[in-house]
Amino acid sequence: MHACGVSRPDLGMREGRGTTDRPGAPLIPGMEIAGTVEALGAAVQGWHVGDRVMARTGGGGYGSKLAVHAGLLVPIPSTLDFEQAAAVPDAFYTAFDALFRQAALQPGESVLIHAVGSGVGTAAVQLAAAAGCRVFGTARSDEKLARAHAIGLDVGINATQRDFADVIAEETRGEGVDVILDLVGGLYWTPTFRSAALLGRVVVIGTLGGATVETDLRLLQGRRLRIFGTNLQRRALDEHVALARAVARQVVPLFESRTVAPVVDRVYPLAEVADAHRRMEANVAFGKLVLSHDR
Repeated sequence: MHACGVSRPDLGMREGRGTTDRPGAPLIPGMEIAGTVEALGAAVQGWHVGDRVMARTGGGGYGSKLAVHAGLLVPIPSTLDFEQAAAVPDAFYTAFDALFRQAALQPGESVLIHAVGSGVGTAAVQLAAAAGCRVFGTARSDEKLARAHAIGLDVGINATQRDFADVIAEETRGEGVDVILDLVGGLYWTPTFRSAALLGRVVVIGTLGGATVETDLRLLQGRRLRIFGTNLQRRALDEHVALARAVARQVVPLFESRTVAPVVDRVYPLAEVADAHRRMEANVAFGKLVLSHDR
C-alpha cells in the first residue's frame, strides 16, 4: 500500500459499523487503494510483480498490505502518482457508473450534479464535461462553485441563496435537465424532480441531507421520470469486476490524455487519519481526502 482514499463508509467502519467483502475479517477502513503488486496467486494472469495498481475494495486500505482479487485491479495511469490514484476508485467509479452505466448519459445532454465539491461531484463534473454535456451543479458555498467552474462546471448554483429548480427553469427555458445525480436527498428531493426534463433520469447516490422524503408522484407521472438507486458497496464480485474493467477501458485513457484528473483536497500521513476524518465530517473539503503510507 502507498496511499488510500478517505470515503464516508470509513467513518462507519471506524465506529464498528459497515460491511466488508472479506468474511471474518476485521472492519479495517480504506476502500480506495493505490499500491504496488508484491505477489501473485498461482492462477493470476495479466499482472506482474511491481505493477502500479489501484482498486476499490471492501476495506483494508489503512493497512500496510492487502490481498485483492485480481479482477478488481486497474492500472494506475502514467500521469498519476499514488496519492492521486488513491483519489480515483470511489469518486470516479461511482460517477462513471451513475452517469453512463445507470443513466445512459449521451453527448449533448444536460446534467445536474448536487454537491459538486464532493469527491463524486468533482469526478462527475469532469466526466460529463468530457462527454460534451452541459453541466449544472449545486453547492453551499461560492468558493466550491468557483473551483468547480475551473474543472468543467457550466452553471453553478449556491443552494443556500437560490432555489436551484428556479435557476434550472430559467437556464433551460423550462425544459429541465436530462440527468440528475442526487448526493443529497432530503430537502433537495422535490426541487430535484422539478428540475428534471421530460423522460429525465435521476440517480440517487447519497443522502447527506436526509434519507426520508415525501414525493409528489404527479411529478414522476407527468414527466415520465426514471429513478435509479445506486450503491457500490452492495454488489456482487462479478459486478465489481465488470465495473473495474469498464473503468480501465473508458476512464483510464481520459487520465492518460489529461482530459480529467482526480481532485485532491488534502493529503495526510496515515498517522493523522483522525484529522482527515474530522475534515470529512465537517464537509469543508473540495474533492478527495487521501492518506499516505509513505509520508
